[in-house]
Amino acid sequence: MKVVERIRLPPPEEREAALRKAGYNLFQLQSDDVYIDLLTDSGTSAMSDRQWAAMMLGDESYAGSRNFAHFESTVRELTGFPHIIPAHQGRAAENLLFSMMAKPGTIVPNNMHFDTTRAHVERNGAKAVNLAIAEAYDLQSPYPFKGNVDVPRLEQLLAHEGAAKVPLVMVTLTNNTGGGQPVSLANLIEVQRACRVAGVPLYLDMCRWAENAFFIREREPGMGAVSIPEIGRRVFDLAEGATMSAKKDGLVNIGGFVATRDAALAGRLKEQLILFEGFPTYGGLARRDLEAASVGLREACDLDYLTHRIGQVRYLAALLEAEGVPFVRPPGGHGIYLDVARFLPHLPTSELPGQSLVIELYREGAVRTVEVGAVMFGDGESDGHAPLELVRLAIPRRVYTSAHLAYVADVVRRVWERRDQVRGVRMVEAPERLRHFLAKFAPAV
Repeated sequence: MKVVERIRLPPPEEREAALRKAGYNLFQLQSDDVYIDLLTDSGTSAMSDRQWAAMMLGDESYAGSRNFAHFESTVRELTGFPHIIPAHQGRAAENLLFSMMAKPGTIVPNNMHFDTTRAHVERNGAKAVNLAIAEAYDLQSPYPFKGNVDVPRLEQLLAHEGAAKVPLVMVTLTNNTGGGQPVSLANLIEVQRACRVAGVPLYLDMCRWAENAFFIREREPGMGAVSIPEIGRRVFDLAEGATMSAKKDGLVNIGGFVATRDAALAGRLKEQLILFEGFPTYGGLARRDLEAASVGLREACDLDYLTHRIGQVRYLAALLEAEGVPFVRPPGGHGIYLDVARFLPHLPTSELPGQSLVIELYREGAVRTVEVGAVMFGDGESDGHAPLELVRLAIPRRVYTSAHLAYVADVVRRVWERRDQVRGVRMVEAPERLRHFLAKFAPAV
C-alpha cells in the first residue's frame, strides 16, 4: 500500500442517530458514518500505481482520443468483440442494449437478473425470466457452478416462444443475485448451442468475468493450466456480445461498455450513446478514466491478484464458519452472502428479515452491507420463483486487510450470538422501481 485512508468507528449513539436519519436504509448513510463498507464491490476498488500513472496520460479530446483507441484495442484483445461502445458504467451499458433489444411483450432469460438488469428489461416492457439451475436455490449445496443456466428449461422456453419473442439470452458472470456463484465453460457451451438452434443471440454480463475464469480454471476438468485471458476468450467466443461494468473486474471507480459482433446494432447503439452518454470515443467518461480501465482490465487477469482477491472471501468465510454462521456455500467470488432464513428464522418475510439484519450489523459495528431479498426483489422474481433472502458482504478489491475482515467476522458473530433479539422492520416509503436504493423503513413494532 502506498496510500492510507483514515477510517473512524462512530460510537453507538452516533450510529443509532445515523440510522434514524437515513430511514434505516444503509444506502442513505454518509460514508463518514461507516467504518467498514461492504455495501458493494462496484467502483469501490483501490486503483494501482500503474493505473494512477496512466491517468496522467489523459487525452481529453472530444473525438478520436488516443485513450479510447487504447481502451478499444484492450477490450478487443481480451474479448474478441469487434465493436466497443463505452459507457459511464454498467447500468448505462444495460440501458443502451435493452433499449434497442427489449421490446414490449418480449422475454429476456438470464441465469439470474440482478437489480438494474431486471429494471432495464422491465422498463422497456419485456419480461425478465430467471433460469438458474436448482442448485442455485440450495444455499448449502457444494455444487461448484451454482451460477449455471438450466439448459433444458432454456430450450423449452426458446422452443415455445421462438426468436420473435426472445430478442436475446443473457448470462451473468458470476451470478451476483445467487451468491457470486460461477458459470462453467461447459454450461456456456450448452447455452450457446441452444441459442444457435433457436436463432437467438447470447450476450454476457461480464462485469466479474475474471473471477468467473478463476473458478473455471480451479474447478473445471482440464482447465488448470489455462491462463485467465485464454479462458476469457473461450467464454467470449461463445457470445454475440456483452455488457460490462468496469467498476468490478476493470478495477476502476467508473466506466463500462457494450461490446458486440453485430455491426448494425453497434451503429444504433452509437446513435443512442451520443444522445444520452456522449460521443462514441468517450461515452460519458473522462478519457483518463478510459486509460485507467485499459490498465485495470489487464491487471484483473493476473493470477496472483485473483488468488489473493478470492482468498480474502474464503478467509472471511472460514472465520464465519468457525462460529457456525450460515452463509451461501461454497463462498462466491466477490463476497459472503449470509443465509437470512437460517440466521433469523423467527422473523417472517413481512418483517423484512434481510433488511433487519443489514440494520443490525451496522448498529453493532458500523459495518455497511446490503440486502438481496424481499426488498431488492420485492414482488418476487419475474418468473414466479420466490427470491432468495440474503445479506451480501461485498468485499472491495485491494482495499481491506485481513485485520479488517477479522473485525467484520467479529461483528457478525456478535449479532449471531444475540440473533433471537433482532427485531423486524417495515417499509414506510418506496419508489416504483429499484426501491432498495431510496426506500425508508421503520421498526415493525
